[in-house]
Amino acid sequence: MLENLSSIIDTLGGWVWGPYVLIPLLLMTGIVLTVGLKFMPWREMPHAFVTLWRGLRHKPGHEGELTPFRALMTSLAATIGTGNIVGVATAILMGGPGAVFWMWVTALFGMATKFCEATLAVKYREVTPDGKYVGGPMYYIKNGLGPNWRWLAALFAIFGMVASFGIGNLTQTNAVAKNVVDLSNTVFGVALPPEAVAVVLLILSALVLIGGVKRIGAVSGTLVPVMALIYVIGGLIVLAVHIDRVPGAFALIFESAFNGHAATGGFTGATIALAIRYGVARGLFSNEAGMGSAPIAHATATVRNPVKQGLLGMIDPFLDTIIVCTISALVIIVSGEWALVPSNADGSAGVLTAKAFNSAVPGSFIGSWLVTTGIVLFAFSTILGWCVYGERCVIYLFGHKAALPFRIIFTLVVPVGAVAKLELVWGLADLFNGLMAIPNLIALLLLSPVVFKLTREYFSDAANKEDEPGGAVPDSK
Repeated sequence: MLENLSSIIDTLGGWVWGPYVLIPLLLMTGIVLTVGLKFMPWREMPHAFVTLWRGLRHKPGHEGELTPFRALMTSLAATIGTGNIVGVATAILMGGPGAVFWMWVTALFGMATKFCEATLAVKYREVTPDGKYVGGPMYYIKNGLGPNWRWLAALFAIFGMVASFGIGNLTQTNAVAKNVVDLSNTVFGVALPPEAVAVVLLILSALVLIGGVKRIGAVSGTLVPVMALIYVIGGLIVLAVHIDRVPGAFALIFESAFNGHAATGGFTGATIALAIRYGVARGLFSNEAGMGSAPIAHATATVRNPVKQGLLGMIDPFLDTIIVCTISALVIIVSGEWALVPSNADGSAGVLTAKAFNSAVPGSFIGSWLVTTGIVLFAFSTILGWCVYGERCVIYLFGHKAALPFRIIFTLVVPVGAVAKLELVWGLADLFNGLMAIPNLIALLLLSPVVFKLTREYFSDAANKEDEPGGAVPDSK
């Protein structure tokens, strides 16, 4: 019976994430929003980073729970995850080096999508009786589109609540346990019991999650920059060792993106269609632009103008895909390992990334240590971010008093993923993660005129004086 159920879920997931539903809808939305914003996300990236710097501290009189920087870090905590390590390797194994180019394309258009998500999240957010700032797709659907669309908001909240236990909890702890056990066996010759990993994860998760969004934001504000920096530095060291191969790697990415790549070594070859398919799918999975998850975190920001947080939102895909994923991709390509590891090998994606990092110091376990550390930190941060997402969905459905019980249940579920077989859970996670996006994308397209108007006002002289003494503050409501 479980096999039949798993087969049905995989079929539904394949349809939702297939070439006729979610992927074209996500890309179309990104393109429409980019054009509607007159390519502002591409033109104003320097301004966005200046806004990020100014958002490091809470400003008196600005309502919210987290500083703009910590709200972004909470969003990135859920975004920068195993997809940046294993997902990139999977894209290259299945679609060839050209898949990396199409990952970049999804990120460039995803910047506009996340800008709109974060802007709408702040504009239509609400305050609960106990002072929590709640927002996201369910709130901008309800408050922006009106009462007749409440059913769509409820659907998103249900999908988000279920997805938080799958993609944001069980599957992450499962990845942590598997990689820690494999590392201990490879390096020390002793297989660490997954139960021990489960206990450690439970303790660490409880210390952070039970404290609520402010503690999660504080931990994410430290953990995310540190873990990303460690991983990026490790990648840059490998690229420095193979610096002579970097120009060729870029050339190979562009050539394969438009010509495909023939079979070579263990690589079975890939057409242009496969490069596009796996590049777009893995890019969207990595940066989550359009999924509707990130605006839930951005809604907590202490900002008065929604567009300011929108500017931080569009930094998300840039850091996640253009920076971190590109580092992973270049390391894999310059190492040459991508052409040697068969795509159908057991655990081939993780093996590929570890071997690629090991190439900097042959005969060492540096790659295994770095990849495992990266997966552990990235997965743990994802758990923190998705706890916020699931909690906000539960608050929308059941009221603010349901928040603490949800966090307790979410925490207790953490160790289960470390010791259980999760084939069915992985399928459910992919399915519900994809289902979340559909209500959100409909809302983004329908509310895009609101975002365009707010953006025009922000970039007028009056709006840009918001942070100056006595400056005008456009009404975010």
